[in-house]
Amino acid sequence: MSSKYLSKRAFGIHLALIGWIAMCGFATWWQVQRAAQGNSLSYLYAIEWPVFFVLGFMGWYALLNADQVSEHHERARREYEDRMRAEAQQAREEVNEDETLKAYNDHLADLSSKPKKKLFGH
Repeated sequence: MSSKYLSKRAFGIHLALIGWIAMCGFATWWQVQRAAQGNSLSYLYAIEWPVFFVLGFMGWYALLNADQVSEHHERARREYEDRMRAEAQQAREEVNEDETLKAYNDHLADLSSKPKKKLFGH
Protein backbone atom coordinates (compact mmCIF):
# COMPACT_ATOMS: atom_id res chain seq x y z
CA MET A 1 0.00 0.00 0.00
CA SER A 2 1.42 3.36 -1.06
CA SER A 3 1.79 6.16 1.45
CA LYS A 4 -0.31 9.26 0.83
CA TYR A 5 2.92 11.29 1.15
CA LEU A 6 4.85 9.31 -1.50
CA SER A 7 2.44 9.04 -4.42
CA LYS A 8 2.95 10.86 -7.73
CA ARG A 9 0.14 13.25 -6.85
CA ALA A 10 1.74 13.94 -3.47
CA PHE A 11 5.12 14.73 -5.03
CA GLY A 12 3.43 17.33 -7.25
CA ILE A 13 1.75 18.84 -4.22
CA HIS A 14 5.08 18.84 -2.31
CA LEU A 15 6.81 20.64 -5.20
CA ALA A 16 4.03 23.22 -5.33
CA LEU A 17 4.42 23.79 -1.58
CA ILE A 18 8.18 24.24 -1.93
CA GLY A 19 7.61 26.82 -4.67
CA TRP A 20 4.97 28.52 -2.54
CA ILE A 21 7.30 28.67 0.48
CA ALA A 22 10.09 30.15 -1.65
CA MET A 23 7.79 32.75 -3.16
CA CYS A 24 6.27 33.76 0.18
CA GLY A 25 9.70 33.91 1.82
CA PHE A 26 11.13 36.08 -0.95
CA ALA A 27 8.09 38.39 -0.94
CA THR A 28 8.28 38.74 2.85
CA TRP A 29 11.99 39.57 2.72
CA TRP A 30 11.42 42.07 -0.10
CA GLN A 31 8.58 43.84 1.76
CA VAL A 32 10.59 44.00 4.99
CA GLN A 33 13.44 45.64 3.03
CA ARG A 34 11.05 48.15 1.46
CA ALA A 35 9.48 48.88 4.85
CA ALA A 36 12.96 49.54 6.27
CA GLN A 37 13.52 52.04 3.43
CA GLY A 38 10.48 54.03 4.54
CA ASN A 39 7.56 52.59 2.56
CA SER A 40 4.91 52.40 5.28
CA LEU A 41 2.49 50.30 3.18
CA SER A 42 5.12 47.55 3.03
CA TYR A 43 4.68 46.89 6.76
CA LEU A 44 1.22 45.50 5.96
CA TYR A 45 2.59 43.42 3.10
CA ALA A 46 5.39 42.11 5.31
CA ILE A 47 2.69 40.65 7.56
CA GLU A 48 0.47 39.52 4.69
CA TRP A 49 2.98 37.17 3.01
CA PRO A 50 3.52 34.95 6.07
CA VAL A 51 -0.28 34.67 6.31
CA PHE A 52 -0.30 33.50 2.68
CA PHE A 53 2.35 30.95 3.60
CA VAL A 54 0.14 29.56 6.38
CA LEU A 55 -2.85 29.39 3.99
CA GLY A 56 -0.71 27.55 1.44
CA PHE A 57 0.44 25.11 4.09
CA MET A 58 -3.17 24.50 5.11
CA GLY A 59 -4.08 23.86 1.46
CA TRP A 60 -1.16 21.41 1.15
CA TYR A 61 -2.38 19.54 4.23
CA ALA A 62 -6.00 19.49 3.00
CA LEU A 63 -5.01 18.17 -0.43
CA LEU A 64 -2.93 15.37 1.06
CA ASN A 65 -5.61 14.35 3.55
CA ALA A 66 -8.67 14.56 1.31
CA ASP A 67 -10.61 11.35 1.84
CA GLN A 68 -10.66 9.06 -1.16
CA VAL A 69 -13.94 7.23 -1.58
CA SER A 70 -13.31 3.49 -1.65
CA GLU A 71 -15.17 1.10 -3.92
CA HIS A 72 -16.81 -0.39 -0.81
CA HIS A 73 -18.22 3.01 0.23
CA GLU A 74 -19.36 3.76 -3.31
CA ARG A 75 -21.14 0.39 -3.55
CA ALA A 76 -22.79 0.94 -0.13
CA ARG A 77 -23.99 4.39 -1.23
CA ARG A 78 -25.48 2.98 -4.45
CA GLU A 79 -27.24 0.17 -2.53
CA TYR A 80 -28.66 2.70 -0.06
CA GLU A 81 -29.94 4.94 -2.88
CA ASP A 82 -31.53 1.95 -4.66
CA ARG A 83 -33.20 0.84 -1.42
CA MET A 84 -34.55 4.37 -0.80
CA ARG A 85 -35.88 4.59 -4.37
CA ALA A 86 -37.63 1.22 -3.97
CA GLU A 87 -39.19 2.30 -0.66
CA ALA A 88 -40.33 5.59 -2.19
CA GLN A 89 -41.84 3.77 -5.17
CA GLN A 90 -43.64 1.36 -2.84
CA ALA A 91 -45.00 4.26 -0.77
CA ARG A 92 -46.19 6.00 -3.96
CA GLU A 93 -48.07 2.88 -5.05
CA GLU A 94 -49.83 2.66 -1.68
CA VAL A 95 -51.05 6.27 -1.84
CA ASN A 96 -53.48 7.47 -4.47
CA GLU A 97 -51.75 10.47 -6.11
CA ASP A 98 -53.36 13.15 -8.22
CA GLU A 99 -51.90 13.76 -11.71
CA THR A 100 -49.87 16.85 -10.77
CA LEU A 101 -48.18 15.15 -7.83
CA LYS A 102 -47.59 12.02 -9.91
CA ALA A 103 -45.92 14.05 -12.67
CA TYR A 104 -43.74 15.86 -10.12
CA ASN A 105 -42.71 12.60 -8.43
CA ASP A 106 -41.94 11.04 -11.81
CA HIS A 107 -39.73 14.03 -12.61
CA LEU A 108 -37.88 13.67 -9.28
CA ALA A 109 -37.43 9.93 -9.86
CA ASP A 110 -36.00 10.66 -13.30
CA LEU A 111 -33.55 13.21 -11.85
CA SER A 112 -32.40 10.82 -9.12
CA SER A 113 -31.72 8.04 -11.60
CA LYS A 114 -29.35 10.14 -13.74
CA PRO A 115 -25.62 10.01 -12.97
CA LYS A 116 -24.40 12.50 -10.40
CA LYS A 117 -21.78 15.10 -11.19
CA LYS A 118 -18.33 13.84 -10.26
CA LEU A 119 -16.90 15.90 -7.41
CA PHE A 120 -13.18 16.42 -6.79
CA GLY A 121 -11.80 13.57 -4.71
CA HIS A 122 -14.99 11.51 -4.76
